[in-house]
Amino acid sequence: MSFDEELSAAAGKVNDIIAKFLPAEKGYARTVIEAMNYSVNAGGKRLRPLFIYETDRMYGGDTKEAEPFMAAIEMIHTYSLVHDDLPEMDNDEYRRGRRTTHAVYGPGMGVLAGDGLLNYAYETVLKAILDETDETMKARKARAAYLLAVNAGIYGMVGGQCADLESEGGAEPADSDTLMYIHRHKTACMIESGFQIGAILAGAPEKDIEDLGKIAEKIGVAFQIEDDILDVVGNSEEVGKTLGKDAAEEKATYVSVHGLARSREDVKRLTREAIGLYDGLSAKNDFLRTLIESMMTRTK
Repeated sequence: MSFDEELSAAAGKVNDIIAKFLPAEKGYARTVIEAMNYSVNAGGKRLRPLFIYETDRMYGGDTKEAEPFMAAIEMIHTYSLVHDDLPEMDNDEYRRGRRTTHAVYGPGMGVLAGDGLLNYAYETVLKAILDETDETMKARKARAAYLLAVNAGIYGMVGGQCADLESEGGAEPADSDTLMYIHRHKTACMIESGFQIGAILAGAPEKDIEDLGKIAEKIGVAFQIEDDILDVVGNSEEVGKTLGKDAAEEKATYVSVHGLARSREDVKRLTREAIGLYDGLSAKNDFLRTLIESMMTRTK
């Protein structure tokens, strides 16, 4: 089986897991629940929950324990995309090759769908903690839930989004330091959650958990730089969203600040550094290592 086939099969497995945790579409809240499920079921790479699954497996964990966190991290990631696409933010009408949530359900319901996904993510992991009878595992789940919340909040993704939004409205575009802050927080923080939560749940060594965070930061920044590159040279149909908007809106990106050649080289450098750290971990997962490398050459 080729790596692409393995990745497709893994994404399918993740989709099946996420589906088990989505809310039933019924009652007076049916419309917002439909919008929530529409958003999650739009597809995507499922990288963040896949990182949780593979790191948990790498350290010998029971992947059933990781499933609520896999669903929750994808709900949080999806909520951020739903809100990103709103008219008040990026005003995108297409995501992952189909109409965005606000384009289908209206901006108001788009806001509620994002709010619903964020809250339901926390409901999902808190239930997993409350249902846990083993005290060691309960403590691990509580730590994982705290990490998930911090990386999604004002000191993580929301903070990155805040800096991104303010840089758009400023008299001067974001400088290199601000841009790196945005990439580390808006993108890398949630990838850190993906790498570290699985290891935490499996009881990995503390040094490995720390290094997984460093690996994820490098991967997350490289991933966002690659997004900036694809916005310039990508294929709109393949990427599944409108391209060229950053340049049209004169928004600062890694490419506009550092140029295309430097951006490509930095993606390679950060990926090499991440792989170097990965090879020093006490456990190994060949699929995960190949996945990290493949993110450097993605076209969507």
